[in-house]
Amino acid sequence: MAVRPQLLIVEDEEAIAKGLKFNFELEGYEAIVVGDGPSALRHFAEHPGQVDAVVLDLMLPGMSGYEICRAIRDVDPRVPILVLSARTLSEDKAHAFDCGTDQYMTKPFALPELLSRVRNLLDRKRRFAAAGETTPDVPDVVCFGEVEVDFRTFQIRHRGEVDTLTTMEAQLLRYFIQHANRVLSRSQLLRDVWEQDANITTRSVDNFVLRLRKYIETDPANPRYLLSVRGTGYRFVLDPEGDGQGLARTD
Repeated sequence: MAVRPQLLIVEDEEAIAKGLKFNFELEGYEAIVVGDGPSALRHFAEHPGQVDAVVLDLMLPGMSGYEICRAIRDVDPRVPILVLSARTLSEDKAHAFDCGTDQYMTKPFALPELLSRVRNLLDRKRRFAAAGETTPDVPDVVCFGEVEVDFRTFQIRHRGEVDTLTTMEAQLLRYFIQHANRVLSRSQLLRDVWEQDANITTRSVDNFVLRLRKYIETDPANPRYLLSVRGTGYRFVLDPEGDGQGLARTD
């Protein structure tokens, strides 16, 4: 019998939690519901590697969803996290993305859209793993300047610092490397990296780019590799010095 994907639902409103559990189970998932952060983190500790995706509220007792998201990322940088919150301000969304969430939906929400987004996150995670976390044009390990990215471990090294990318961060950076030196519009990035249009704004792209700059740029406020193209999007430059040493590949 096929193993059902396990979703961890972190939601303290009982009616919403029950509705989410019921509908996700109808879709064939194993839905685990907890009402607070410590319970969510305990589940991760007691069932390592078993959670396939997280649906996370932000306004929770004792420990905010932001704190929970950061704590989950310390344990598992790859598990997809979808925030489902009544908070609608752009500052709330930006903070959630900074904490490591992959997608953000606001309450009230449309159930078909939520189901579609979760399915999309899980499908993308499976495809990324099945491809060996690389593509024919981007090898397992890529070096440019003082940066080394290992797409097998999601680790990125820069000037002695080691960080771990989330799945979405790794996919976006890989896409930039694959299309180096080209101007990429925000709409193109949304279509090709996120692969879903529903209610995902170009601001999401900007938030992820800001996070990538913190990893790869010596001075994120004055980037050398990941450049903004006014009114359009971004351009990833592999060789800012023009000396032909901008990219080294290791297989």
